[in-house]
Amino acid sequence: MKICTVIGARPQFIKAASVSRALSAVPDIRELLIHTGQHYDSNMSDVFFSELGIPAPSHNLGIGSGNHGAQTGRMLEALEQVMLKEKPDWVLVYGDTNSTLAGALAAVKLHIPVAHVEAGLRSFNKCMPEEINRILTDHAADLLFTPTTTATRHLEREGISPALIDQTGDVMYDAALYFGDLALRKSGILHTQRLNPGQYILSTVHRAENTDNPDRLAAILEGLSTISAEIPVILPMHPRTRATLERAGRQSLLRGITLIDPVGYIDMIMLERNAALIATDSGGVQKEAYFFQRPCVTLRNETEWVELVEMGWNTLCPPESGQAVASSILRQIGTAGQTGTPYGEGDSADRIVRRLAS
Repeated sequence: MKICTVIGARPQFIKAASVSRALSAVPDIRELLIHTGQHYDSNMSDVFFSELGIPAPSHNLGIGSGNHGAQTGRMLEALEQVMLKEKPDWVLVYGDTNSTLAGALAAVKLHIPVAHVEAGLRSFNKCMPEEINRILTDHAADLLFTPTTTATRHLEREGISPALIDQTGDVMYDAALYFGDLALRKSGILHTQRLNPGQYILSTVHRAENTDNPDRLAAILEGLSTISAEIPVILPMHPRTRATLERAGRQSLLRGITLIDPVGYIDMIMLERNAALIATDSGGVQKEAYFFQRPCVTLRNETEWVELVEMGWNTLCPPESGQAVASSILRQIGTAGQTGTPYGEGDSADRIVRRLAS
């Protein structure tokens, strides 16, 4: 069996690491990695392949950045040519990026079965490009691997046959377990940044709804700046966020915040597991906060990972003002939620591979 795996963005590299490792253990399966190049600089791409032990891509399309329509269109054209050449038995896509949608569309048009890992997530906010990508990919896919009961129920309500749905758990939990001990042994990020465990706030900001909205971005950064007077705040700066601030001449909003370049997965795990609290707009980081039992404030109006809010590990904070952001973060430091296993037992990748092999 030949499987073409389409990846292009940092979260997909982490998810694919677990599944690719499981696929490599099955003699009758050959996996070809196709990297669209959606994330293309070394800090957002290359470092993940080397750290996570992901094989070098069989095809690197080098698409790069661009507006959603243009970027997705270029991916679709390039992916179609690769799939025509390789003739895979399955195309495997992850998550909710433009690479996800392009991979699914290219395969469907060529009548190649599509498997979607992390299917069924819904924010119910169609202003998010990720939401459109999720919905379209789910309804194009032939096999849908859901991470949670909530995701499974979303698909069933949308009329997708239960026979196509396999609730496997979350492959990011697999990755956190596998690489967590490695981070303890290999990461020097706390020493490099002079951070004491449990005595800093970690924040990430990258979603277009925040970075492309000057008022929301200002509120987030003003809140983090206010907090930095009481506890250090470290912010790995996403390239989109940095570019937005430079264009607007708003670098003064960063006063007091410790800025660093994007870090690899091993260093990110180390920062997450030792933070007093994590403030983010990233879906993946919300879950990683929970994996390492850290309280989280999500800087959005809604989240796909509702179980974390229900369990008390995550708090939603629409970034309407700097005061609201600062108050929400300070209020949640030191809190903890309920115990549970909403994302499975850490064997999600093996379950996915068994289903594909069958």
